[in-house]
Amino acid sequence: MWWVGSWRPAVAVATALFVYSSLLLVPVVAGTQGRAHAATAAPGTTVPGARTAAAGAPAEADPEIHNDIRLRLDERGTLHGEETLTFNGTAPETFTRSLTETMLYDTDHDRNFDVSAVAATDLEGEPVEVRTEKVDGKLLARIDTAGTGGVVLSYQVTGTVSEVAQGIQMEWRAVGGYSHHVTATDVTVTAPLPPEALSCLAGERLSAIYCTASDMGEGSDLAHFLQADMDPQDRLDIVVNYPPGTARGEPLLTRRWSLVSAFEVTPMTSSVFGLLLVVLVGGLVVLIRVRGRDERALRKEAARGDQAPVGPGDQGRPRFEPPDGVHPGQIGTLVNETVDITDLTGAVVDLAVRGYIRLEELPHEHFTSVDWRLVRLDGPPGESLLPYEWLLMDALFGEHATVRLSRVGSRSTVDDFPARIDRVREELYRDMVRLRWFARPPHQVRGRWSTAGMVITASGVVLTGLLAAFTSAAFTGLAVVIAGAAVTAGAQYMPAKTKLGSSVFAHTMGFRDYLLSQRSATAPAGQRVELYSRYLPYAVIFDDVDRWANILASAALADLSDEELTGDGLAWYTGPREWRIEDFADSISAFTVILTGIITNSRRLRLLNQRRLR
Repeated sequence: MWWVGSWRPAVAVATALFVYSSLLLVPVVAGTQGRAHAATAAPGTTVPGARTAAAGAPAEADPEIHNDIRLRLDERGTLHGEETLTFNGTAPETFTRSLTETMLYDTDHDRNFDVSAVAATDLEGEPVEVRTEKVDGKLLARIDTAGTGGVVLSYQVTGTVSEVAQGIQMEWRAVGGYSHHVTATDVTVTAPLPPEALSCLAGERLSAIYCTASDMGEGSDLAHFLQADMDPQDRLDIVVNYPPGTARGEPLLTRRWSLVSAFEVTPMTSSVFGLLLVVLVGGLVVLIRVRGRDERALRKEAARGDQAPVGPGDQGRPRFEPPDGVHPGQIGTLVNETVDITDLTGAVVDLAVRGYIRLEELPHEHFTSVDWRLVRLDGPPGESLLPYEWLLMDALFGEHATVRLSRVGSRSTVDDFPARIDRVREELYRDMVRLRWFARPPHQVRGRWSTAGMVITASGVVLTGLLAAFTSAAFTGLAVVIAGAAVTAGAQYMPAKTKLGSSVFAHTMGFRDYLLSQRSATAPAGQRVELYSRYLPYAVIFDDVDRWANILASAALADLSDEELTGDGLAWYTGPREWRIEDFADSISAFTVILTGIITNSRRLRLLNQRRLR
């Protein structure tokens, strides 16, 4: 036997006597002096199909089971296992043996073992059916043992060998779990060279208790381990160190998934991330510069607009001529490439100034809100409205000749005011293309690029998730997410003006500079009221309405007679009886603010209703 020639036979005999005496005493002292982990309920097991017994000891009808495990490590690093299971009593119908395939290695890795060639025979060598199943890092071998006195289970394992400073080390979980209580487990390990050191741990998972006995044997080429009374949930881990050259092999490691490991920053991932970011975001910058850049007009084009926008009129009187005939609503869309609510408000004031609408401020008492009556007029003879202006008039009045400002947008005036305002906005965008200021409607260009950016962002999120789930290079996927967000943000810069649009834009900016300067308020007396009135809608667009309303009111005081100033003083704006021209700046400012709020709230209400319908 293994202890022949050893000085430890007395220890072995004492151990055997202890094992058998324990088996005889367990039924008597189970409730008071049993093993430390015994309980009134059977302990859990890692092996499906395990039998349960009070205090962890086998029931009277269960057989006494011994397992003799012989492991042989060859020069290639393959561990050959042969287990002889003997049943002293009636054998169970099925005995399940758990062979470990995955173990914790360190904080970041799992160690894998490749278990193969699993087979079983009875003690006479006749084949016995064995069924295998992989469950939670274990290979469960279910052996049909009914009617047998014992079985022999054989298998092969790779991945048990690793190099250490003093040589090589074989590490293996000799027993990962049983389906039944096993009285004694005897493990012997042989290799091409004698062992130099060994250790073992046994018991429940995470237990740090040494096995019952272990020995290398003096002058022997084998390592021996003994563990008594193994319950189904118990395991037996063994480690044997050998001299260099005993066997070849290295541990089979897989990186354990974690959020930190998935987004690990390494030289490779950081290089790929940087390259993707430079290519994607750099490409976007180039696109904005090339595709989204206006066809630049010369700087001197702006100078053409930086002057009084007047031309010769009837009877020698100057006539207002905006640069390139641009109307206020069109200017706002050309400047920021978006139809804002301010553009529509400026367009309404422009329609009033040109004689298509008269604004009548209604009398109001203390604590009552100010209101206006909008009166629809035919406009000057020989002039006509642009398509978007017809649509705007239709949105304001519907079929009515007059409407109170407080009722604009209500169902009593028009049923679908928000939809009509949207049609005005769409027509203004079409104007940009019809006038050849843009090759395509700006909002459609922005929409396409915004959609593309969101698709790229979503793809980047999916790619990052896949990389995080299956690799440790998820960090690189963030470059696609960032690029998608950049495309979405950069969509606003993608609409590009044509050369003509750039020229008109330059003239418009020159006109704005002129309008905001002190030079613009130097028109000759007698012409100022009419000219400054035409400036006012553009001042609404350029956010200078208060200043220009005061300039216009001052001009009216100076140029108009007392009869002309009675009650109103302006052909397109009238006030109540107590109203004076000095109040005009406050009145027109309040009008533009209230009208802007009405249009804004109606569109918000429409969006809210659409979301509710969805």
